[in-house]
Amino acid sequence: MDTLKHLLKNNQDWAASILESDPEFFHKLANQQHPEYLWIGCSDSRVPANQITGLAPGEVFVHRNVANVVAETDFNVLAVMQYAVDVLKVRHIIICGHYGCGGVKAAYENFRHGMIDNWLAGIRSLNREHREELAALAPEAAVNRLCELNVLAQATHVVNTSILQDAWARGQKIAIHSWIYGLTSGLITPLAPSMHGPPNE
Repeated sequence: MDTLKHLLKNNQDWAASILESDPEFFHKLANQQHPEYLWIGCSDSRVPANQITGLAPGEVFVHRNVANVVAETDFNVLAVMQYAVDVLKVRHIIICGHYGCGGVKAAYENFRHGMIDNWLAGIRSLNREHREELAALAPEAAVNRLCELNVLAQATHVVNTSILQDAWARGQKIAIHSWIYGLTSGLITPLAPSMHGPPNE
């Protein structure tokens, strides 16, 4: 634990700076959680949801995994979504990928990486589905395009869950956003118009 003293010191300094500007901040934060946003993003350490959106603690509910996958068989992401939608009543679900994603690159490459291949199976299928488009691009550009296609596919998975279908059926207002983050620019780009209901609406 001694080797992480600098992290504990950073935490103390951060807490002190927050209290200096708002002495009641942590008291208020501990007694309520009403975020408007659910962020489903990549585990990549360079893509911290709060920082890149300028949101304070308590303003965004976050789920992260390798390559921002929303698999219909992943009870982790489904539990997060259900809690966010049914309990927290979030108004926005943001699926945010990033260019240069290592998980997407692993899915794009044509060799085995180990256990991660099972997790990335859906992105491998997406790669095959868009083979012609991706083959026309240089490798780095192809990976970045696959990053975009992956975000759009995961947003569709979110829309098709019973969690969202049921929420919309009972009149709950939730928008789904497909975003991608540029590591070299620090900027977020929307990839498609927001979805406010089932695709046939």
